[in-house]
Amino acid sequence: MRNTVKQKLITLVQLLFVLIFIVFEEIIWEGIAKPFYTWVHSLKALEKIEAWLQKVNATAILVIFVLMLVFVELLGIYAGVLFVSGKLLLGITIYASKIPIAAFTFWMFRVTEEKLMQFGWFRWIYEKTMIAIDWLKSLEIYQNTMKRLKKTKEHFRVFKRKYFSQDSPFIAKMKKLYSGIKQVLKR
Repeated sequence: MRNTVKQKLITLVQLLFVLIFIVFEEIIWEGIAKPFYTWVHSLKALEKIEAWLQKVNATAILVIFVLMLVFVELLGIYAGVLFVSGKLLLGITIYASKIPIAAFTFWMFRVTEEKLMQFGWFRWIYEKTMIAIDWLKSLEIYQNTMKRLKKTKEHFRVFKRKYFSQDSPFIAKMKKLYSGIKQVLKR
């Protein structure tokens, strides 16, 4: 009996971690931050910043990176506090404002990764973080949740193609209805 309760509690905690990770990875990273990161990475102006960063010593890079990372995380925590306190719109605004800073911070990490990894403690934290993410992704509960999420995404894509593509009968009917209403209103 006691092991069953313990197992259920462990499963619940794992599910909580998995859901939090999926929300951040699938919705926030894939849906919002990654496209922004790709856009930031494509900016020609960043070539000058990248060249400058290559000349800066590793300690200065570390300080800049850590300050930016802490700032981004504090914005996220503050946004969470606002959500919990019922100030949803302000929380969403604060969270949305952190996305460009986070994208720039991820870009900076990729550009200066070699310099940052010169610090043993930084490399250790990075490696442990990657191990934790790999462990999370290896959990059965994560894999099952991702399978369900992929099925749901595919159903959504089919629904979207069926009803909201330019040549769908639904869109044609809506356009015809709109034209009819427009004609009636002109009279």
